[in-house]
Amino acid sequence: MATQNKNLSLFNKAEIPSAKGMRFGIVVANWNGEITNNLLTGAKSTLLECGASDKQITIIEVPGSFELVFGAKLLSKKKFDAIICLGSVIQGETKHFDFVCNAVSLGIKDLNIALGIPVIFGVLTDNTFEQAISRSGGKLGNKGIEAAITAIKMAHLNK
Repeated sequence: MATQNKNLSLFNKAEIPSAKGMRFGIVVANWNGEITNNLLTGAKSTLLECGASDKQITIIEVPGSFELVFGAKLLSKKKFDAIICLGSVIQGETKHFDFVCNAVSLGIKDLNIALGIPVIFGVLTDNTFEQAISRSGGKLGNKGIEAAITAIKMAHLNK
């Protein structure tokens, strides 16, 4: 595991471009809500800390991670500098995990190609609930924070 025992969410605000004046869409899955709410909190607080205002952040909820792609497509009808997709898929006893993870990652990739704005993959794909907790505000940081930083950087790159 590449991130074993490393908190990758620590960042130096001075090294992140300002989000002031930028607009962000966030689509968050309700499934595994304890995890995705933590991701959302991390992403939103990071955008605000980096200069975005509440008015510049639009959040919509979808039932599960599979629906993130459609939610992002809906958000793209408004003018955003970047869209962040937040979800959590946890391995179960069937291949459902593989199908959902594959569909979501390919769908977000397709949106990046089609939309002309960055669509950020902030979806946890963990083997256990404990791993998801560790990556959504636990000992390995909060991938929502990392998704927000990626969104800011990619939005600047796209300008």
